Amino acid sequence: MSTHDKPKPASPRPSITIAVVEDDSRIRWSLSAILEEEDDFECVGSFASAEEALTHLPKLAPQVVLMDVNLPGMTGIDCVRQLTSRKNPPQIIMLTVRQDSEIIFDALAAGASGYLLKPPTASELVNAVRDVFSGGAPMTASIARRVVQSFNKARARTPETESLSPREIQVLELLVQGFAYKEVAAELGISYSTVQRHIESIYRKLHVHSRTHAVSKYLGA
Repeated sequence: MSTHDKPKPASPRPSITIAVVEDDSRIRWSLSAILEEEDDFECVGSFASAEEALTHLPKLAPQVVLMDVNLPGMTGIDCVRQLTSRKNPPQIIMLTVRQDSEIIFDALAAGASGYLLKPPTASELVNAVRDVFSGGAPMTASIARRVVQSFNKARARTPETESLSPREIQVLELLVQGFAYKEVAAELGISYSTVQRHIESIYRKLHVHSRTHAVSKYLGA
């Protein structure tokens, strides 16, 4: 009697699909190679310009996009603005060699969810993708410090921000620092559902619909 090998089970679909938009071919290749090393990542596309990305990303529908700030032609920030205005936008992490506060806030206001200095290490990149996919706002430490410093120096006070409760301000300040919702809950010693209720109240008072816009409005960007 002949025997047969058992059929191999189908490989599970990668849980996080990612695209790279970077004009430097060496960096673009390096980022893609790092991503492909992870079993649960799939790099579905890499593009050298914003225009090329805008043509193909809607069909590829990646869950996370790594976006260079300084691209030839249309800037990365303008590309982010277009992507986030569409239905089911991806989570976007900006990549840059610059730590200019105005550029950082412009990127966040456009809809970016994270900000990394180039070149990120492999662990920084992988952790940032996982973080942004789970609802966090990953930032290189020096970028996060600059955001907090700018916030502390010149936060815009408006009737809307003045209406926030002390606890809501605590929650929002942690979001500014890049904390994920579950990390906010742990930091303040409250439940995840309580954090969600505070965030819903913050959105209502600030007249926004996303954490990025709430942070941007709070910072006066």
